[in-house]
Amino acid sequence: MPAPQASMMKQLARTKFISFGIVVPTDFKANAGVSPSAHYSKAFKQSELAVVPGVPPQALFLAATPNKYQVDTQKKLTQQYGDFIDGVTAAICSAWGTWQSTAVLTGVIVNAVTAAGGTVVGPPLTPLILAEAPNTTPMLLKYSAAVANAVGTGWLTYQSTIMVAGMPWYPAFAAVPSPVAPPSPNIPCPVAALTQVSASISTNALKGQMIGNLGDPTAPFHKELFESISFAFEQCYNVWQASTMVTNVLGTGPVPVFAPPYVPVGPVVGGVANMTPGGFV
Repeated sequence: MPAPQASMMKQLARTKFISFGIVVPTDFKANAGVSPSAHYSKAFKQSELAVVPGVPPQALFLAATPNKYQVDTQKKLTQQYGDFIDGVTAAICSAWGTWQSTAVLTGVIVNAVTAAGGTVVGPPLTPLILAEAPNTTPMLLKYSAAVANAVGTGWLTYQSTIMVAGMPWYPAFAAVPSPVAPPSPNIPCPVAALTQVSASISTNALKGQMIGNLGDPTAPFHKELFESISFAFEQCYNVWQASTMVTNVLGTGPVPVFAPPYVPVGPVVGGVANMTPGGFV
C-alpha cells in the first residue's frame, strides 16, 4: 500500500478535533447577573443576535450563541485550525511517501529457508515534514516544528525496532544446486508480520512530545490539536502496517556442503539479504 493519503489523515484529525466539542468563546457567560432583555440583548442589533452558525463536520468549533460576533469567532478559528490540520497532515503524508519509496531493510541473515534480523534505514521525517508544513508566520512555524520533531523522533525510534524474526522467506534455499545461491526475492509479507515496537508513535506518546516541543501551556486548544493529529497518525499507521508489504529483499549466500556428484544440493548457510529501494509496497 502507498503511504497514507493526506485526505485520510486530514479527515481523521478533523473528526477527532470535533469530538472535543469546543465552544467559543470559552469564557462566555450569557446574561450573567441580568435578565435576558437587559444589557446583552440591547447591546446588539436584532440582525446580529441570531445568525446561522457553522455546524460539524464543516465547523471544528461550536459557537456559544448565534450572536454574529461569536459565530464570526467560530468560523475564524475553524478556518485557522482547519488550515493548519490540512497543511501539516499533508506534509506528514508527503514525508511518509518519500520515506517509503527510499527506505530499505538491510543486513538480514539467511540460513536455509529462514531470514532473521536486519535493520530498516530510511531518511529522517523531520526535515521532510518541515519543508512542506505551514510556515508563513512564526507561530505557524512553531506549531509545525513541534509536530515535525515529535513525528520524526517517534518514527526514528520505531524504525530502529523493526526486524525480521525467523521468517520462512526463501524456501528454495533449503536445497540449492550450486555453491552460491543466486539472488532471490523474499516471499512477501505485511509489515505487521515483522518484529516492531510502535509505542513511540502512539497517540499519547506523540501528543506528549508535541506539547513539550511547543513549550507553551497557555496556547489555546493546543492539547486538542496535537491529540487530533497524533490520533490520525496512529490510525493511519495501523492501516499502513497491516496493508503494506515487504518485498524485494534479495537473499543470497554460500552452500558449504555443495560437493557434486556426492552432495548435489545443500542449504544456504550464513547468507545475507538486502531490500532494493521501493520494497515497501
